[in-house]
Amino acid sequence: MSLTPSHIIQYLYCPRFTYFEYVLGIPQFEEKDFKVKKGREVHDNKLEQNKEYLRRRIGAVYKLQDQYLTNNSIRGQVDEVLTLNDGTMAPLDYKFAEYKDRIYETYFTQLKCYAWLIRDNFGKEVEKGYLVYVRSNNKLIEVALDKGAVEDVKKAAKEIYRIIGLNYYPKATKYKARCLNCTYRNICVK
Repeated sequence: MSLTPSHIIQYLYCPRFTYFEYVLGIPQFEEKDFKVKKGREVHDNKLEQNKEYLRRRIGAVYKLQDQYLTNNSIRGQVDEVLTLNDGTMAPLDYKFAEYKDRIYETYFTQLKCYAWLIRDNFGKEVEKGYLVYVRSNNKLIEVALDKGAVEDVKKAAKEIYRIIGLNYYPKATKYKARCLNCTYRNICVK
């Protein structure tokens, strides 16, 4: 089994997501979520539109669109892999969301996963990533990605494989407010 950025995000939200979904095989039914469906539609539409102006602002000299990348641990589809004029590379991801003056941890984690994949697949440094908030008139946000950022997701991936491989029941998140709307709240032993 190779992991996706969603696996990493779910694990970081609460390690028990991994246990319930991948050890016990109880699905979350994420596919029914409106935002997930709409985000996929936006993603598909953006791939067909010409957004060269965004790339010029960034200093991109080359782009690859809709790249499916994998390594020994994770896999993912990056909306755009950019080569920047300083020789580094960067992921660019479209979000069907409004920018609310902060970067959500889920988006940051996704960019970290993409940075890991780009480094492993292209052998280039990744020092930043970009988010485009479609519902804020395509607002472009630059996100710094240092080497420690990638190590965070590598560590999470290692823990996910440990939970699955050992059928290990991990501790729940320490943030109890997350339990209120959790898919697994009725079967999770506190």
